Amino acid sequence: MMIEVLKPGLYTSVQDLGRFGHRNEGVPICGAMDQQAAIRANQLLGNNKNEAVLEITMMGPVLKFTTHSVIVLTGARFGAKLNDGEIAINSPIKVQPNDVLTIGSASGGVRCYLAVKHGILTERVLGSRSWYGGITSSTVVRQGIALPITPYEGRLARKEISEERELTTDKKIEVFKGPEFEHLAPAMQQMLLSSSFTISPQSNRMGYLLDAETSLTAPEILTAPVQPGTVQLTPSGRLLVLMRDAQVTGGYARVLQLKASAIDALSQKRGGVTVGFKAIDLPVRSVT
Repeated sequence: MMIEVLKPGLYTSVQDLGRFGHRNEGVPICGAMDQQAAIRANQLLGNNKNEAVLEITMMGPVLKFTTHSVIVLTGARFGAKLNDGEIAINSPIKVQPNDVLTIGSASGGVRCYLAVKHGILTERVLGSRSWYGGITSSTVVRQGIALPITPYEGRLARKEISEERELTTDKKIEVFKGPEFEHLAPAMQQMLLSSSFTISPQSNRMGYLLDAETSLTAPEILTAPVQPGTVQLTPSGRLLVLMRDAQVTGGYARVLQLKASAIDALSQKRGGVTVGFKAIDLPVRSVT
């Protein structure tokens, strides 16, 4: 039983919460860009939070179901129809064989997530179903491919979860000071934390490029470990915020590190939007 892709949309891929334990081999973590939204989708269906979902970027696909199941959409608001009827976000909905789901374009935010009962059962590679070029056989959905799922005709899930997040209004991204933050002159530190930055349309799953009107500089460093959420200051003065598909090492100064939830928030912001940083302290762990 499966979901048939009638039209692929702009950029749709299978993602779970990531691929762990292989960074020493140069393998990125990957996973859903907005992990809160992906987890929410699975929670609404009573799934394990790590079940694979479809991550849909900017413009969605047209999908046909060949079996009974229950689905839900979370994250950014996309116009979506099941056959000829509009469907709501964050609401589990039954589907039947030959039902067609049409997901339009985003009206707020960037990415939405489609979960199905028991998850999307594509190949698991190195402990994860997340798609990534060179690791999995597919990177994005193509017209005509089939995504395996498990038939389900049980009760409609009704899970109580927290109130929906606002994806677009918060202009401040919460960050910790990075390993090379103290290498910057005090005036440069202040500039970094008080300036506004514009998200480049070139941003993607690997990294978000941020441009500033002010001139920021930092010396390059010896290659050092990086991770999703690391903010690098490049020689050109641009900031590069590493995202879920980021490499495991880098040679630019690691001036900031995004809080985990801030990666989710940034992933829902479009090119041309301005953001700033809000420095927060590392949590203090008690020793017993």
